Amino acid sequence: MNILFWGLTLSLIGKVLLALGVLLAHHKIAHEHRIDRKVLRTFRTEFVITLIGLFLILMGYGLELYFYHFANLLTCHGTDCTPYLEALFGN
Repeated sequence: MNILFWGLTLSLIGKVLLALGVLLAHHKIAHEHRIDRKVLRTFRTEFVITLIGLFLILMGYGLELYFYHFANLLTCHGTDCTPYLEALFGN
């Protein structure tokens, strides 16, 4: 397994956790129809899940940037970028 696999995997897990966190909180509100301790506890859980999801998305993004050598594209100028672009997009 390579860095691209881990980048895509972490990104996917992060997106799923964000979606689950939001769905969990909204589901609880829809059934309770009021805000009480149970709903506030759900909001805290959603907050933690959302932070973990955001962290995983950012880690996945960083691994994808590293895999595709985007850092080199940010620092190259003119024709120096050609090898990086060929590696990225093919010939």
